[in-house]
Amino acid sequence: MSRSPSSLDIAYGLLEEGRLIDAEQLLAKELRKAERRHGRGSPQWASAQCDLGNLLFSSGQVDRAVDCYRAACSSPPAGDREAYKDHLTYRLNLGTVLTTAGRLDEAEDELRRNLQERHDFYGREHPGYAYALEPLADVLLRRGDIGQARRLAEEAVGTFWRHGHERVATALALRAEIVVAGADGEPAFSGLEQLPDGVVEQIALTVMSRAGGATPTGRAVLTSLIAALEDRLGPDHQATLNALSQLANTSHDIGDEAGRVRAIEKVLASYDRQGRAEDALMATLGLAMAHDDAGDTAGALRTFEEAWTRADRIGRHELRAQVLRNWGLALSAAGRTADAERRLREAVAEADRGHDHEMLGRSRIALGLFLQHEERLAEARQVVEAGLSTLDVAHPDAITGRSHLGAIVQGRACGCGDVQGTIAEAFREFVVARLPGDLLEDLDVTVEHGEFAIQVRLRRKPRAAEIEHMNRLIESANAEFRSRLTSGR
Repeated sequence: MSRSPSSLDIAYGLLEEGRLIDAEQLLAKELRKAERRHGRGSPQWASAQCDLGNLLFSSGQVDRAVDCYRAACSSPPAGDREAYKDHLTYRLNLGTVLTTAGRLDEAEDELRRNLQERHDFYGREHPGYAYALEPLADVLLRRGDIGQARRLAEEAVGTFWRHGHERVATALALRAEIVVAGADGEPAFSGLEQLPDGVVEQIALTVMSRAGGATPTGRAVLTSLIAALEDRLGPDHQATLNALSQLANTSHDIGDEAGRVRAIEKVLASYDRQGRAEDALMATLGLAMAHDDAGDTAGALRTFEEAWTRADRIGRHELRAQVLRNWGLALSAAGRTADAERRLREAVAEADRGHDHEMLGRSRIALGLFLQHEERLAEARQVVEAGLSTLDVAHPDAITGRSHLGAIVQGRACGCGDVQGTIAEAFREFVVARLPGDLLEDLDVTVEHGEFAIQVRLRRKPRAAEIEHMNRLIESANAEFRSRLTSGR
C-alpha cells in the first residue's frame, strides 16, 4: 500500500511545476504549525526548518537555506538518540550548503565539528562517521589541499566499501575528481567492473552533478567518466548518453564547439541505433544549434532540415512547431528572410493545431520579433501581444517579447527595448499578483548595478504574518528572476 505524499513531496512537486512561491508557502505553513504544536527549538520544528532549507537550496536560494539549517542546528536535542541523528544531518547540510556558497572557512569549521560529533556518536569505522569525511574532503579540494582531500576521500571509500554502503558511489566520484586534480596520470575510474550497475550509474550521476561549472578539471573528469562508462555499461546506456550530453554543454561553455558537435553526434547515433525517435529529434536540434554556434551556417541549416524530416515523421504538432520555430530563426540569422518568414508562420500554425500553449506563445513571439525587424510594426505588435497572452509573465520568451513590444509601440524596428526594465516590471507583476489586493499602494522595482532595487508603499499597516509573507515573496522573486537579469533575457 502506497503512502500518502508528505508536505515535502508536494512542495517538490510544486517546484517541478515552476510554482516556487506555492512550494515555499506550503513548507512555511508546516514550520509555523510545528512551532505552535511543539515549540521553537523542538525536534519537529528543527525538522521543518530543514525541509524548508532543502527546498530553498534546491531553488538556488543558498543564503536563505543556510539560515534555515542554522536554525535547525540551534538546539541540539539531549537524551533522544534518533533526534540527535537528525541534528547531525542538519549540521552536515549546513556545512555542505556553505561549501556551495563558497564560504569555505565557515564550511570547514562546521564540517570538522560535525566530523568530531559523528566520531563521538558513531565511532570511526561506522558509515555515519564517513558521511562527514566526504564533504570535508570536498572543501579541502576546493582549497587546493589535494593531499589531505585524497586521504579523507580514501578513508570514506574504504569505510563505505567495507559496509557495502551505497554511499560508496558518491565517495568514488569525489575521489575521481581529486585524482584528476592531482594531475599525476593516475586513472580516475578504476575497478568499476567490481561494482553493480546501479552503483556505477550513481557514480555517473554524482560526477555530472559536480561538473556543473565549465572548468578544465570538470571537463577532464567527464571525459574520463565517459570512457569508463562506454567500457563498463556500453555506448548506448543512458548513463553514458547523459554524460555525453553534459560534455556537450561543458564544451559549449568553454567555447569548444567542435567538441560539442562530436559529443552530440555520438548521442544522436545511439538514439538512432535504439529507435528512440523523439530523443533523436531533440539531439538533432541540439546538433543544428552546435553547428550554428561553430560558424557552420550551411551545416546548421542542413541539420534543421533533417530535424524537420524527423519531426514530420513523428507527427506531433508541438514538435513540428518547435523545429519550424528554431529553423526559422536560423534562416533569419542567415539573411534568408522569405524562407524564415514561411517557417515561422508554419510554426505558429502547427502550434495552434496542438495543445501546447507555451509553444504557441514562443512561436508567436519569434514571428513577431521577425516582423518587427522587417519594419512591419503593426502586424508585429498584434503577433507579440497574442504570444504574451499564452505565456507566464516569468517565462524568458515573455520577458523578451515584452521588451520588444515596448520598442514596437514606440515605432522602432530595432534597439529592442529596455530588457532590464522589462525584467523589473515582470518581477513587479510576479509579486503584486501574489499579495493581498488591499495591502500595496505601489511596488517600485528597478535595476541598480545589476541587482533589483525595491521600494514598497503600503495602503495600511500590515500584520506580522503579512510582512513575513511579503519578504519571503520578494526573496523568491529575486531567485526566480536573477538568472534572467544576468543573462539579459
